[in-house]
Amino acid sequence: MSAILAETRPDEAHVVVEAPRPERKRVVIVGGGFAGIAAAHALRHADVEIVLIDRRNHHIFQPLLYQVATAVLSPAEIAAPIRQIEVKQRNVTVLLGEVTGIDVASRTIEASSPGAGVHKIAFDYLVVATGMRPSYFGHDEFARYAPGLKSLNDAETIRAKILGAFELAAATEDEAERARQMTFVLVGAGPTGVELAGSLAHLVKVTLRGNFRRIDPSKSDIILLDAGKRVLPTFAESVSRKVAQRLEKLGVKVVTDVKVETVDNQGVIAGGSRIPSATVLWTAGVAASPIPRMLGTKTDRAGRAFVDPFLRVLDAPGVFVVGDAASVIQNEHPVPGVAQAAIQEGRYVGRLIAKELKGREIKRPFRYFDKGNMAVVGKNYAVLERGWLRTGGFLTWLVWAFVHVLSLPQLQNRLRVQHQWVWSYFTGQRSSRLIPEPPRTI
Repeated sequence: MSAILAETRPDEAHVVVEAPRPERKRVVIVGGGFAGIAAAHALRHADVEIVLIDRRNHHIFQPLLYQVATAVLSPAEIAAPIRQIEVKQRNVTVLLGEVTGIDVASRTIEASSPGAGVHKIAFDYLVVATGMRPSYFGHDEFARYAPGLKSLNDAETIRAKILGAFELAAATEDEAERARQMTFVLVGAGPTGVELAGSLAHLVKVTLRGNFRRIDPSKSDIILLDAGKRVLPTFAESVSRKVAQRLEKLGVKVVTDVKVETVDNQGVIAGGSRIPSATVLWTAGVAASPIPRMLGTKTDRAGRAFVDPFLRVLDAPGVFVVGDAASVIQNEHPVPGVAQAAIQEGRYVGRLIAKELKGREIKRPFRYFDKGNMAVVGKNYAVLERGWLRTGGFLTWLVWAFVHVLSLPQLQNRLRVQHQWVWSYFTGQRSSRLIPEPPRTI
């Protein structure tokens, strides 16, 4: 990889640089999320060259993105630089770039790096772990008015919209506009929507209390919409019912079995009725990135690549798709697109490649071990479902907090998040209530 960077000339608009094949086998991993990092880590003792490509320079702990969006945590507290892997794992090279093409036949991949042209990299093994992006179900025009929550930039955009809405509400003399600014609509009542709604309710009722003279943030309207019949549809109905009751207690209006028809700069139209709102947040659907389709294999409706029981792309030896980018069927049901599944899949593929390099035959297909699903609903309340076990309340919330702190990528993340959570718990305050200044024009 050092040869790639040395030969690239920044004065050229488009440079394609061939990466010479190393003496060792080369494993290219696309994506520095849970699955990609797990795959690289599983290969730490293997005699291979690993090239990890991501268009971001950081790994995000996505389960806590909603807390960045609602000012509980700062972006640096839930993210870690991917290049830190290079320090700890000598067989890894990190490349900041976006994949623009994959040729399975010639076993090469093209990645564009900002200001450095296009790198053409040969591979012996390819692991695609590119995750998901928001899906607007054929209405991509909604994205302009209703940001999703998949990246740090998304979280900061949402935080600015939420905090900015209160500033505009306090500044206007128009009562209708003030009400519109203080109405927040969340589209999608899955785990992200539920957790975001609960955290937003705590923000308006506790954190912002007494911060404004002309408005009362606690009188804000928080509306959670979903086209399905209940919140948390992947959980048991009894759990879903308790979560809906908890949200209502927090002041969130839950509206189910209603389809959103339009999202514009004035709000949403759902079920034939307009809801005036300055802040609409999209927590509904997801779709795979375009990269699985570059493999020329079959994909499902969400763009996830179909893989065999060993997570290999059909008719493409040495090419794997893992995490949210893969459609994995187990016991006639799809493996859920959650962090624990992505980690297990990435780890499995890394170990599989390491065994193949040693000439060992792989007989055991991937098996997902479900550790249970959790969702937090505001302060002091979370739900857990694993098999027959269904529980919720304060103790479950403590378990949720403990598991999430331990799962953060670095020790400094764990210490900082733990410290911030304790401070926020006892004071109700949040440390990241910043609205970035717009760039100035000269």
